[in-house]
Amino acid sequence: MKTIVKKQREERDKLLSIEYQERHSHAKAVLYRDSKPIKLITGPRRAGKSVLALQMLSDKNFAYLNFDDAALLEKFSEDAVEQALGEVYPGYEYLLLDEVQNLDGWSMWIEKLYRNGVNMVITGSNANLLSDDLAAVLSGRYVEIRLFPFSAMEYMGYLDYPVETETPSQTAEANNRLEMFMKSGGYPEIAKTPQITSGYLSALYDAIIMKDIVRRYRVRKVEELYNVADWLFSNFTNPFSATSLAEELGMSSVLTVQKFSGYLQNTYLFQYLPRFSNKLKLMKKADRKTYVVDNGYIMARAFELSSNIGKLLENMVFQELLKRGYDLKKYELFYYRSRNDKETDFVCRRGVKIERMIQVCYDMSAAKTRKREVESLAECAGELNCSSLSIVTWNQEETIEKDGYTIEVVPLRKWIQEKV
Repeated sequence: MKTIVKKQREERDKLLSIEYQERHSHAKAVLYRDSKPIKLITGPRRAGKSVLALQMLSDKNFAYLNFDDAALLEKFSEDAVEQALGEVYPGYEYLLLDEVQNLDGWSMWIEKLYRNGVNMVITGSNANLLSDDLAAVLSGRYVEIRLFPFSAMEYMGYLDYPVETETPSQTAEANNRLEMFMKSGGYPEIAKTPQITSGYLSALYDAIIMKDIVRRYRVRKVEELYNVADWLFSNFTNPFSATSLAEELGMSSVLTVQKFSGYLQNTYLFQYLPRFSNKLKLMKKADRKTYVVDNGYIMARAFELSSNIGKLLENMVFQELLKRGYDLKKYELFYYRSRNDKETDFVCRRGVKIERMIQVCYDMSAAKTRKREVESLAECAGELNCSSLSIVTWNQEETIEKDGYTIEVVPLRKWIQEKV
């Protein structure tokens, strides 16, 4: 065991020697670092959770265990691991456990370490497994830091390209970069090499399906699982229910569809946006809209991007709202449909207060399109009593007055710069 831990220390030290892009979550992570609760960094695979944890602890004496290591899992013994950690990292102040959900019975071991006063940082790629187990075992004695692939601003910063523009040529170049981001996504490892997006994310997608779902949940109907995922990919930004999805795919069990869509959500591949209602029971019964965690997956699944440009923009805005901290589990983000069946893409709420409503429209130059989007947003705002209204477009900017409401039409390159 000591040999395994020593080898992982060498890997840790090599990773620490690399210079990384600072993430927006870094300040929050450092703020939590010295607190007693477990620091839980969650998010999709390869989004940068391990890097964030390393940055958070880089100037501290910390021990490291990576549970994506088959040798460690095969020979794991609590006593042997704890002894090896003490010998390889004498006097360590923090313990970083990477992808700990791969270890069977991990939560009970974590509880023991916590009782013994070990200051822990944990990363994991399964939303429900981590949150539910920790909630049950530790009764809320942890803080969660969610990390997704690069936001648009992080992506532009990583490429060292400004988004603030002064000339038409600068605006055109910024839009070119954002278009690449909108199509290839924000995974850090491919940000500078978008030409490998399809191969990289196809392989990652298959690994998530097989390792994080099929193996973990012992799924036997693998073809049906892929069919559900493919349907969700081809219908991203559209509303769905488990019943309608089962009927369309010819699957006899609605329960199976519910399980599979839940597994896909747990691994962060998809997120499901509820329809807003003041009655929780009605909200849970309504169709949800499906969104993909990163637009690069859409390219990887070989869908026609040019015909989906408006949906790609909407999916990107959804991702940006998650990265700004709106939490689906806390019912902070919704879509809304009025009594007259007019729809607004995003309703953002903090606590019981609706903060803002956002419509997404790639191109509003057609009079019919402009009328539809403005009337829908104003009508929904009237029903929800919200005065902060925006329409995010690709490259249009204006202020519109409608039915006593002021609607700000904002180009994407300016919207991503908003302070939140």
